[in-house]
Amino acid sequence: MLKPVSDPAREQIIRTMIELTRPSSLHRIAVAGSESAEIDLELRRRGYFRVATTLTCVPRAQYSIGLVVGQHSLHALETALTQISHFLSANATIAVVIDSCEKGLGLKVRDRLEQLGFRIQAGVKCHRQFVLAAHRHGFSHMAKAA
Repeated sequence: MLKPVSDPAREQIIRTMIELTRPSSLHRIAVAGSESAEIDLELRRRGYFRVATTLTCVPRAQYSIGLVVGQHSLHALETALTQISHFLSANATIAVVIDSCEKGLGLKVRDRLEQLGFRIQAGVKCHRQFVLAAHRHGFSHMAKAA
């Protein structure tokens, strides 16, 4: 049996990502980043069994929820966002944990999300981290039109 999360900061981040993305137990959830395996296990402990990391995602564009965790630089975040975006559906919701003090990182992540067809919905400060949530609506149609 898996142990519950013991770190209050991590618990708050997980709870915030779930609240912002609003998954049901039927949603497919893709997780990217250096802490993706831990988040995968924690989501399964909470009853979300259709979870995969970007290493285990098989079908493309079939995941309705994306979570990016554990990336500490702009380059790492951009790489994780690019990786996970291929697995997300045209109407997906994503939550990105920004845990760096790098100046302007939040704005750069927002710009990258917008390039990938997402519109920012909310941002929540959790301890020393920030969770940014975004949704894209009909992105495949926008890509075909461009």
